Amino acid sequence: MRTIQGVGVSAGIAIGTVRVLAAVDHAVERLVIDDPQAEMDRFRAARDMVVAQLKQLRDNVTAEFGENKAELFNAHRLMLQDPDYAECVEGLIAQDKANAEFAVKGAAEQFAAMFAAMDSSTMQARAADVKDVSRRVMNVLQGKRDSTAQDGSVQGDAVQNGTVQNGIAQNGESHIIFAQDLAPSETAQFDRAKVLGLVTAKGSANSHTAILARTMGLPAITGIGDAFDPTDDGHVAVIDGASGAVFVDPDEATLTECQRRKAEAEEHLSLLRKLKGKPTETKSGQRVHLYANISRPSDVAAMLANDAEGIGLFRSEFLYLEREDWPTEEFQFDAYRQVAQEMGGRPVIIRTLDIGADKQVDYFSLDHEDNPALGYRAIRICLTRPEIFKVQLRALLRASAYGNIAIMLPMITSVQEVRDAKRILEEAKSELRGEHTDFNESIQIGVMIETPASVIMADELAAEVDFFSIGTNDLTQYTLACDRQNPSLERFADPHSPAVLRMIQMTIEAAHRHGIWCGICGELGTDLSLTDTFLRLGIDELSVSPTSVLPLRNVIRNH
Repeated sequence: MRTIQGVGVSAGIAIGTVRVLAAVDHAVERLVIDDPQAEMDRFRAARDMVVAQLKQLRDNVTAEFGENKAELFNAHRLMLQDPDYAECVEGLIAQDKANAEFAVKGAAEQFAAMFAAMDSSTMQARAADVKDVSRRVMNVLQGKRDSTAQDGSVQGDAVQNGTVQNGIAQNGESHIIFAQDLAPSETAQFDRAKVLGLVTAKGSANSHTAILARTMGLPAITGIGDAFDPTDDGHVAVIDGASGAVFVDPDEATLTECQRRKAEAEEHLSLLRKLKGKPTETKSGQRVHLYANISRPSDVAAMLANDAEGIGLFRSEFLYLEREDWPTEEFQFDAYRQVAQEMGGRPVIIRTLDIGADKQVDYFSLDHEDNPALGYRAIRICLTRPEIFKVQLRALLRASAYGNIAIMLPMITSVQEVRDAKRILEEAKSELRGEHTDFNESIQIGVMIETPASVIMADELAAEVDFFSIGTNDLTQYTLACDRQNPSLERFADPHSPAVLRMIQMTIEAAHRHGIWCGICGELGTDLSLTDTFLRLGIDELSVSPTSVLPLRNVIRNH
């Protein structure tokens, strides 16, 4: 048995035969061309063909996995159609008299390096995206077959016993895929019935490939590095997507244990499915509202599938992060309205813009900060740039006419911040009244409690708002003075710290003294070892990732 340790990016255990996908050689010969215009025309024609391919891929992914995962390929199309990208390619053709293939590769390298150098993990993930779309353009220019298979099966070269064979689904078998790396478009084209799991030498948990693997329910591991060995093709392997462990040619004891754990997980999932529609309350009758966190409108499908009672945190900043320019009021209104309508009267708590710190957007033109976690972010941006804030508030108010929307303010440290935000909200309401536009006049407003200052001021804040939601990720960071982005501080950033738990207790007590409800929307809400503590403290609501809803309901109902 050979044991490999990688990074688990999609939980689950897979047991099966390895199929190694050989890395495709993207070597491009540099040619000096005589007719730059003709070469530019070649590039544009190839780009247009790939745009059409991506539309087809988007439609296929939408049909199988939902619109949220298809959004990635809309982003890929926009990337290809970005004037800056085209200008870079055509500039290399015109100035260097380079052939289109070489210019596309050069542009891809420049843009990938730019994205990789950014502080934001979201932007860093785009480095792989620009390489993916550029690879597709190069394939067209070089006359290679489109890798988008109409039947959803994988197309590519697989190494088996030292020889190259096309495809991965031989004799109808299912396999665990080993590869140097996988592009999002490659992962999306896998036939789920033929692929048991994924292992790559490169990649990260934030990559679109990892996100797609989680969506598809495929156990996945990245970062095995030099342990990647093409001769593993045809061998039996076990992968644990939670721990990141890979066992090639597992011994009998390891195989038996993994089979047992896999069977237990499947049985547990079956039991959890029986909890759909059941009330989230303890045996003694204590009721807790169990909501889900989402990042974009298309996530509502997963939330509903996991039977969440509402949306406790809609991270609206993703409407900004996934665009190249300011989202208009109409764009935001459409997104918020869609969610409100799909929820059919269930609560939808939308957090206002939370940009800054680890979430950077180029078009905001934010200055570099030595300590961005303590810097210009979230409500601070909104209150100092009210023209941005009011656009969002108008969109939220308009959408409130279509469902049960509430507004939540992040990164609050003082009562004055809340009053300033409410003043701008009142201005937006006044404008809409003047335009005879419908909205919910009594829309609820709440604040995120994620700083020690907001905990200390909780009694005063509770008099200003309708609810509290505790953001435990930042509350832990600021209470313990540990940068959540610094891996060296992981041992010191203990979310179970008595200091953090006391902050949570103080917040709940202050909320209840003033007759408002208090929830938790941070990662600590999914920590089943703390569920008993939260119930004892009298928490009213827990908002977690959609897949955590049923496990949490199971624990609460057995309490």
